[in-house]
Formats: sequence, structure tokens, C-alpha cells
Amino acid sequence: MPKNNILSVLKYVSRMKKEFMLSEIKDYIEEEMSTQDIYSSVSPFLFDLKINATPLEGDFRMTRAISKEKLELTDEEKERIVSFLGAAAVPGQLQKIIEQYIKQKTTKDWDDPIVLEKIRKAIVAQKNAYWKSGKSRNISYEKGYSILAYLAYQFPVYFVQFEHILYSMALDGMLKTRMKILDIGTGPGTVPLSIIDFYKRLDVAEVAIHSVELYDENIEAYESIVPEYAKNKTRLSVAKPVKANLVDLKPEDIPDKIDLMVFSNVLNEVKELTIEQKAELVKKLSEKLTDDGNIILIEPADRVNSTEFRKLTLALKHLGLGIYSPCSFIWCRGCQPEQCWSFEQKEDIRPPHLMAKLADCEEAFRYLNTDIKYSYAIMRKDNLSRVSYKVPPKAKFASLSDMKKYVGKRINVVCSLMSGDLGDKKYSVYKVCDGTSRKQVYAVLPSHHVVYENARLKEERYGNVLELYNVLVKYNEAKDAYNLLLSKESIVKKVE
Repeated sequence: MPKNNILSVLKYVSRMKKEFMLSEIKDYIEEEMSTQDIYSSVSPFLFDLKINATPLEGDFRMTRAISKEKLELTDEEKERIVSFLGAAAVPGQLQKIIEQYIKQKTTKDWDDPIVLEKIRKAIVAQKNAYWKSGKSRNISYEKGYSILAYLAYQFPVYFVQFEHILYSMALDGMLKTRMKILDIGTGPGTVPLSIIDFYKRLDVAEVAIHSVELYDENIEAYESIVPEYAKNKTRLSVAKPVKANLVDLKPEDIPDKIDLMVFSNVLNEVKELTIEQKAELVKKLSEKLTDDGNIILIEPADRVNSTEFRKLTLALKHLGLGIYSPCSFIWCRGCQPEQCWSFEQKEDIRPPHLMAKLADCEEAFRYLNTDIKYSYAIMRKDNLSRVSYKVPPKAKFASLSDMKKYVGKRINVVCSLMSGDLGDKKYSVYKVCDGTSRKQVYAVLPSHHVVYENARLKEERYGNVLELYNVLVKYNEAKDAYNLLLSKESIVKKVE
């Protein structure tokens, strides 16, 4: 029977019954088909049909899905998420699945000395390739041990990092009770695994995960690890990755009605495209977003990748995609991204067993990777922005582009917080931006000048807009940057 007819039957029965067994629709189908064959035929369409399928003794219980509304976290859900992020680590169950995959690939135990040494060598090779520039920079994930090295060294940080982003989006009301998410350049499934882990802490939300990946080795790892971690979770569905090269990807290659499209640490590795060509590719793929859908772009926090990334987000803005966060154009002017090195920073993760075992050697520092720093942007097809504030015409704030004429003077400024604390125990240092300055500007708060009125600087989220009152402008000749020095008389207020 044609697939369209089976889907028509499924739609009809689901309208008549809130709950039924999939085997019941056999009576409406002329062709002889097993329940599993019927499920295989309809499973790619269940999310859009708003039907959930739960395996049950060789059959599937079919139920109507919840409506797609804004996700509002309960206090209990927030507590679970905050508890995890407060002492973040790759969950033990997932560590065991990855360890089992290593055994499957190598035919040896994951902690076999020979296996560990080969992983160490692959990690060093990847790190050496990463720090090369231009065409000589070629980071490959095509071979078995390069995938194992990624899972051991980079995966844990990227895994936790994406849960931070999901939580931030949930707090902002940017997630829905039912989500279709597409991860482009998924590798062995880092983002999907992070999504699965995040949604396990939610009570009723549902998510359908799709992905795109080029390399067979990554797809093999994905299919061994991701479905296993999602097993028996009825509100989670994981589709087989689409095998495709990002450079050649077309809208018709990916699903319709995507709520969230993710490019995590992948666009910086596409060296054959210019920034403008990358922007055109992302813009073209954004056609598959829902009207209120989001695109998350994430890149490493080092200076080269971070500044190139900001140029990409501005190129996308010029093509018509709006920046929801972290940038806010509070002076209603375009910004100059050439020197914009900004990133989010979170608490370090606890190393998984595999990473700790790799670091149990003379040069432990080579194999420990626990700090979370990343540059990101959330793009949308509409003009929604996380911060809609614009500086009033007669407000008594100096723009950061005018710092030269205020050196040695105390002024008021309004700016976005664009980094974590870059300082030390004596001085807290934060990059700030208002979209007008070509030079770097930093807010500096000495520890002995912290008082209630200015302590908010140390407490606010990345991307929030702050008013800084009575700050002293200093020029740092060595860094060719300006510092806004706060004292006990300085006041920091959050712009709501």
C-alpha cells in the first residue's frame, strides 16, 4: 500500500481515538503488513502528525502528543538542571556507553594501556592541527581513533556547554513543549546527546532530534551511542543522521518545520567557503525554520575563531536574519566586529573516567580539558531580540566610541556584558560593548571596591545590558584598549 494511504489511515484513527495500538490499523490496510513494517513506514512522520509511539510487547501504543506551546520550567525542573550544571560532568550511564563503544571499536577494554596511548597520540595530533592557520589547518574526524580522541577530549566540554545554552533559552521562554531540532555537523552526536540529557530532566516536554553528518566513522559512533542513550524515553525520538557535506547541503535535504537549527563548532572548520558564502548557506537553510524558530551558532572562544565568528553573525544580519542574543544594538548603529573577541564562560566540568585515565601520565595537562568557554549567537527570522532597550535620545550616557575624549574623567555608560570574568582575585575584568567602538573596552572592578551598589557587575548574565554610573576612563596603551574603572562610588544597574 502506498505510504500516503497508510498515513491517511493513521490520521483518521488518531482523530477518532486519543489512544490506540498501532496494530489496530491493520484492519484498514488492504496489503498484508507487520506492525513493525507499518511503524517503519510511518515513524518519520509521527512528530508532524502530533502522535507519539511507545513500544509495548511487539506493538506500539499510539497517543496524541501535547500541544506545541512555550516551555515554562517548573521549580522542580529548574532545581534538577541547576543541580546538574552546578557540578557538571558527563553522566555515568553515558560514560559507560562511550566506554563500551571504545571496546567495540578496538576489541580491547577502554582502559587498556595500548588503547589509551593511541587515544593520547590522536588527541595531540588533533590539537596540533587545530592551532594551524589557513589551508594548513585540517582537522579530520574520518578515522576511528580520531573519533575516540574527540569523545575523550572535546566531547565532555561541548556536551555540558550545550546544556548551559538550552537552559538559558528555556529561562528566556525560547523553547517549546514540543521541539523538532536539527544538528548540522553532528559528529558522533554531541549536541543530540546533550539534548537527550537535558530533556530527561523535564517532566512533559517532547523532542524529535534530526542530524546531518558527512563522515561514516562519525555516523557509526552516533548510531552506537545516541539511540542507546535515548532508549526507553518515550518523549524522545532520534532519526538516523542524513549523510551529507555541509557545503553542499540544500533545504530539500533536511526536514521541514524545524524549531531549532544548530551549528556547533563546525562552521570554523569549513575553510573552502568565505564568511559571506557561509552566511548565504545558513540563510538558505533557515528557510526550513518555523516562523518563530531559532538558529544557534557556536564556535570556540579563541581570538581568531571568535572574531571571525562575529563577522559571520553580522553578515547574517545583513542578509536579513535577526540576532536575538548576545548582541544588542542599543545605539541603533551597526557594530564593528573586526576586534570583537567575546565569549561566554561557565564553571569547569569534572573530568570523566576516560579523561582522568588519559591524564594519569607525566604530561597530564595535555589530556585534561575541563574549562567551558565559547562564542555563540542565536539568530531568528523575525526581529525579536533578548534585549529591546535602545538608548533614549537625551540620555546622559557616553558612547564607547567616544572614550578617547573622556580619558581621566568620570562618566556614565550603558553597555552589554560580553564576557565572563577575565581578571584575577584582585581585579574583576569584563569585556563590555555598546556596538559603537572599534577598540576593546573593559569594565574593571577592584576587589577592595566591591560594594552593594556595584556588585551587580559580577552577578549578571552574558549579554545583559547594564548602566554603569560614575566610572573612571583609563587608556591601556599596551593593549590599545580602554578601561572603565569602578570605585565604591560607582553604581551598576541592569536594564530590564
